[in-house]
Amino acid sequence: MKAATAVIADDEPRLARYLRERLAVVWPELVIAGVAANGPEARALIAAEAPDIAFLDIRMPGFSGLDVARDLAGVHVVFVTAHDEYALAAFDRAAVDYLLKPVGDERLAEAVRRLQDRLTATPRMPATGDVAQALALLRAHFGVGSSPPGAERLAWIRAAAGSQVRLIAVDDVCYFEANDKYTSVFTADGEALIRTSLRELAAQLDGERFWQIHRGTIVNVAHVATTTRDLAGRVSVRLKTRPETLAVSRAYAHLFRQM
Repeated sequence: MKAATAVIADDEPRLARYLRERLAVVWPELVIAGVAANGPEARALIAAEAPDIAFLDIRMPGFSGLDVARDLAGVHVVFVTAHDEYALAAFDRAAVDYLLKPVGDERLAEAVRRLQDRLTATPRMPATGDVAQALALLRAHFGVGSSPPGAERLAWIRAAAGSQVRLIAVDDVCYFEANDKYTSVFTADGEALIRTSLRELAAQLDGERFWQIHRGTIVNVAHVATTTRDLAGRVSVRLKTRPETLAVSRAYAHLFRQM
């Protein structure tokens, strides 16, 4: 039996490399025919290689993974993204699966099993029932599609810590800090990384408990030990369980006047 072939499209080289490495572990027989860094490259690569499978990021330069998938025929698509709000649109594109970054080996292995089932089955487009079933699975795994974005406050965070994926309760987060296109998550026992901007994250947090104190920092008020104002009027925050001191910009200093 001919080995299955796949392409990967992701505008983050590190994440594309990570997915390729994990696929080599979970599905060593799979041949990766190439990696694309944006929408146009993905289209050209798929046209040139005619792969069995395409692992597509959704937000990419040029056009999205959804746009790429719209024109595909005979290619099994798995979307790999940091954004759960595209789930329904993804399955409208006949996606086999929808993986949220960072992807753990167990979840990736489940997607591989689905792909292998599809590759040995008679090809068909998913019916409405398939979409409903897929969304039900997403809800069970991640809470995807259960309510409109922003309707519920974030309770858990899946974050990368080295080669592992941690599930962190939001209540345990001391503070969030912008880190380029990512956000660093600081808890009492360490630091992890999520592929969500601080701005996007802020919209999902309870504003009564999580205060933005700087353009690049959101703090969990429950973890604040003391605040200090120096002679120049600059405010800083000390935390209960972490050693660093966080600066409060003048735009947010008013939040601490009564503390």
